[in-house]
Amino acid sequence: MMKPSGDEAIAQRCAISGEAFPAHDLYMVDQLRPEIQERIRTDFPGMAPDSRISRRELARYRSLYVQDLLRQERGELTALDEQVARSLAEGAVISANVEQDFDERRSLGERLSDALAKFGGSWSFLICFACLLAAWITINVMGRGSLFDPYPFILLNLILSCIAAIQAPVIMMSQKRQEAKDRLRSLNDYQVNLKAELEIRHLHEKLDHLISKQWQRLAEIQELQLEILQDQDRR
Repeated sequence: MMKPSGDEAIAQRCAISGEAFPAHDLYMVDQLRPEIQERIRTDFPGMAPDSRISRRELARYRSLYVQDLLRQERGELTALDEQVARSLAEGAVISANVEQDFDERRSLGERLSDALAKFGGSWSFLICFACLLAAWITINVMGRGSLFDPYPFILLNLILSCIAAIQAPVIMMSQKRQEAKDRLRSLNDYQVNLKAELEIRHLHEKLDHLISKQWQRLAEIQELQLEILQDQDRR
């Protein structure tokens, strides 16, 4: 799509809003994509082909056109679909680093739960815990005068039960946060994929429009060449 030519210093009025804008912020309706033209002329049937509209109005009608496309395919639009339509019309980037944004909002308790869950699911924890159990049992079995927890190791069973009771909620909190992060990542992937699909469709439409325009110009050039040849034959 081409920007309108002319003196950029001369302010002109938008055919839709009636507000005055510099010439470089206005677009001729006849040079827009045919689908956008049709959408604009649905609301303004008497608009002339050489009328000009502002960049803001063009972005608004692009968003309306994308919403119409989504509504035809998906029915009622969700908030995510409307956000994708707005980003596509405004040319904004919709992809985001979900993990970084999510980690920056962690509280102190969430950081501790993540650290404990990470350590509790590692080989370091298993090796240290196995060594501690072996030392505990060895001291209370082989020791003679320093048996603080003799067989059947009632104190050890109590400590293990307390560790399991504390460790399970900590791991569940960490898994809950991971599920929330995965949900945000999947939503962001859906938005990016939907926007890419619409962008590809728009590219196809734009290519078809350009090809049809080129064929029309080639036909006009051929007609002009035939007229030139006929004039030369007459001479």
